[in-house]
Amino acid sequence: MALLVIILLYVGIGVLAAGGSIAISSKHLSAKAEQTFYGLLLVPVAAIYLAFTAHYAASDAWRSEALVVALFAGVGLLGTGLFALLVLGYVAHGAWDVVHELALCQGTAGARTSTLTEIPLAYGAFCAAYDWSMAGYFYTRRNPWRTAWRAR
Repeated sequence: MALLVIILLYVGIGVLAAGGSIAISSKHLSAKAEQTFYGLLLVPVAAIYLAFTAHYAASDAWRSEALVVALFAGVGLLGTGLFALLVLGYVAHGAWDVVHELALCQGTAGARTSTLTEIPLAYGAFCAAYDWSMAGYFYTRRNPWRTAWRAR
């Protein structure tokens, strides 16, 4: 029961963080700059998993985590100009967060799988809520973003 409350709190914080990101970016960035910003943001968001890998000394997880970070970095960079790829990147990153969260919940306290790094409790729930909220927002911005990229 306590774990459920913690996860629900982190999901709520993730949605609120997305709302804050949306409020700030939509007010201060043009449509084209906003899409570029969120594409570039996917790179450090994904790279946080490498910090967790180092922090938890998960030497056996470096290869898989680095490969996935490189994949998300490429998707983020390409997503700066390709709307559908940006949405796909955030949806997939949210799913990756959930995979980490489930792997952590299935193991015993402090345990991890051999190919995934440990993450802080409910971090995956927070990130998935943020990522999926942002993907929904990106979908609502598809027409202004496409128009901005077509304009000269």
